[in-house]
Amino acid sequence: MQAGRPDRRWTEAEAAALYALPFPELMFRAQSAHRRHFDPAAIEQASLLSIKTGGCPEDCGYCSQSAAYATGVKATKLMEVERVVAEAARAKAGGATRFCMGAAWRSPKDRDMDKVCAMIAGVRALGLETCVTLGMLTPDQVDRLREAGLDYYNHNIDTSREFYPEIITTRTIDDRLETLGHVRDGGIKVCCGGIVGMGETIADRIGMLVLLANLDPPPESVPINMWNEIRGTPVLDKGEPVEPIALVRLVALARILMPESIVRLSAGRDSMSDETQSLCFLAGANSIFTGDVLLTTANPQRDRDAALLAKLGMRPAAVAARAR
Repeated sequence: MQAGRPDRRWTEAEAAALYALPFPELMFRAQSAHRRHFDPAAIEQASLLSIKTGGCPEDCGYCSQSAAYATGVKATKLMEVERVVAEAARAKAGGATRFCMGAAWRSPKDRDMDKVCAMIAGVRALGLETCVTLGMLTPDQVDRLREAGLDYYNHNIDTSREFYPEIITTRTIDDRLETLGHVRDGGIKVCCGGIVGMGETIADRIGMLVLLANLDPPPESVPINMWNEIRGTPVLDKGEPVEPIALVRLVALARILMPESIVRLSAGRDSMSDETQSLCFLAGANSIFTGDVLLTTANPQRDRDAALLAKLGMRPAAVAARAR
């Protein structure tokens, strides 16, 4: 049953009507939904580490780690467990409460699962929430991740069903949804969002959020990424920066459609002004990635984030606290 909509599913027409509301009304509705479920002054801080970089056989047109494109990213082997746990400890010392680990695979090999599960156990022992993104999974692999103590599995749908074939040909959006079903059935929380600025239309962006909101239940965590220009990728020729107010409207729509989900400003914050980020927080975003790098792209430094939150009178939170 969909949170906040027990009677029926959202339609794209309903979502588009919300998106097009006068800006003050849209922000009021988003902030009202946010306050019903979260402390509006609390921002979750997460950290993301690439535990295996580059050499991915997928042809995702936006990605620096695809082996199909000459982007200058060097393929690496899976990191050692001790190094990953040490990086997690540094992230915790810097204020992060969730530690996310990403590997550039189409799907993990069973021989890699022992090491990944050891990473999860080691990070969890530090008192951090754990999240991994490893590609497509089998039910047996999901079971192993759950037994290791995994809290969240990230597997973005990237864009709308209609625009998806324009970006990726080596898998379908239904392949993505199948893995999300395995994760949900296996008792692990879902982290799933998408990317904007790849040449898609506003209708595609809205369609992506409607697809997410109509999952049963919606993802507990919804990252919204702005595509970073990466030379050598096909999207470079069609991508364009998202206009700030259009981004804020999208965040507000995500908050209204998925009122109980954590909505994270993810990739692309390095190019956002403090004012744009502040409006996104007002629209219902309540999580950010901290640290200088997100996998292979730039991210605001922790001191800039700390200064912005202090300026706004907002505070870090282990998980953005639910309102009483």
